[in-house]
Amino acid sequence: MFKEVSKMSDNISTENKGTVEKENEEKRVGVFVCECGVNIGGVVNTKAVADYIGTLHGVKVTSVNKFTCSDSGQADIQAKIKEHNLNRVVVAACSPKTHEPTFRACIEEMGLNQYFLEFVNIRDHCSWIHMWEKEKATEKAKDLVRMGVERSKLLEPLQASEVPVIDKALVIGAGVAGMQSALDLADMGFQVYLVEKEPSIGGRMARFDKVFPTNDCSICILGPKMVEVARNKNIKIMSYSEVKAVDGYVGNFNVKVEHKSRYLDVAKCTGCAKCSEVCPVEVPYDFNEGLGTRKAIFVPFPQAVPLRALIDKENCINCKACAKACASGAINYDMQTSYTDLNVGVIIGAVGFKTYDPEPRHDFGYGLYDNIITAMEFERLLNAAGPTGGHVVRPSDCKEPIRVGFVNCVGSRDKNTNIYCSGVCCMYTIKNAQLLKEKRPETDHTVMYIDIRTPFRAYEESYNRSRNLGVKFLRGRPVEVKEDPVTKNIKVRVEDTLAGEMRNLEFDLLVLATGIVPNEGIG
Repeated sequence: MFKEVSKMSDNISTENKGTVEKENEEKRVGVFVCECGVNIGGVVNTKAVADYIGTLHGVKVTSVNKFTCSDSGQADIQAKIKEHNLNRVVVAACSPKTHEPTFRACIEEMGLNQYFLEFVNIRDHCSWIHMWEKEKATEKAKDLVRMGVERSKLLEPLQASEVPVIDKALVIGAGVAGMQSALDLADMGFQVYLVEKEPSIGGRMARFDKVFPTNDCSICILGPKMVEVARNKNIKIMSYSEVKAVDGYVGNFNVKVEHKSRYLDVAKCTGCAKCSEVCPVEVPYDFNEGLGTRKAIFVPFPQAVPLRALIDKENCINCKACAKACASGAINYDMQTSYTDLNVGVIIGAVGFKTYDPEPRHDFGYGLYDNIITAMEFERLLNAAGPTGGHVVRPSDCKEPIRVGFVNCVGSRDKNTNIYCSGVCCMYTIKNAQLLKEKRPETDHTVMYIDIRTPFRAYEESYNRSRNLGVKFLRGRPVEVKEDPVTKNIKVRVEDTLAGEMRNLEFDLLVLATGIVPNEGIG
């Protein structure tokens, strides 16, 4: 059925209901103002609004209800539609995002086309943002509702519409969410194009050692799914590619995909990595968050899909050593960027995220002192496939740290960076502290936090487990971070808000739990 029909977006009804308006019919408008308890009525003078609106041309009746979305409020609307023969309804209430469908159904039951409803949000736009300016909030509500009345007179009836949908789909982003979306669509019979800007599918989850709250092996979960995607005959993987243009309409989109050059033939490359062995160039390994090095020609990581190498042209010195080492003759230094035009009926964006970069602002000394690292760098140190084989060491001297500090909410819940809570920092800090404590019970851990947020299943249990393992939690943000010039230890001055005192702590290693921010190029 997905191949045959798609419901148009929420501006088109799904059934042919409602009367057809007669030509030149008088616009008879009813206006219903909601108090929403005190959400609106506590600020906006709803009676004054209704009285003013009642004087406007075409308005046949106004009404004020405590809760217009309730059964009694809906009954009032229907009764007045019948009593005053209304053919337009204006509701001044909360957000149409949550309440508009209720009122559309209400007027449709009375024989009106559901799109003869005009919804005015006087909660978000008046009472909430002008909470301390009641007169201004009321005057603004009058203006907004007056505009709603005039707009309602221009509304036209809309009827059911069905459009064919091309049975091909595009999924942008091949992290765990994008891969699962592709598999679900493929199981429905769609031909799926899975576009990923990185050389391999898998996304950020491929870099984790374990996943919270169960601390299961990340690649053990992700790896089989990556292979499943690669083997599915209905999924075409377009790695190292980006969507450059989209046009069309519902059910029929034209998409231009750019394929960046790997400078080798993926059909010939076997992923043996012989080319990497002879490459003389070493650069920071981005998959390991810049820890350790990789060659200018490299396979992204051992479980990469597709398991194919690529040449980093920015760092390649054109020595041709890789071409000589490649037995299959896959190397092609002259390969150019190519493009593919797709015609699809469905597009899903699963573009993922990136972590906040604390270096530009040197948050908590990051970038200034060697032994301050981010949580993602710590993830790679914990990982057995990481640069140290799973041994957590200090960058300054490669010694194993005994005293480890964690700072939560770096780049989130901060008016100078991002005011929102990233929603994952608490739990991945708890996970990382547990993993290191399990590997080396002698280590001493202190987590400095604003609030610990563990709202989902098994999160609180994981938090309690870390406390039972000996992880200490200190409520407060560091106010000063310095480095001991001799030992390279990190000295932290932090306010303990629960004890009401300042604490001076010293750590061998300080880990910053950075928040999440949108990926570039998705706006």
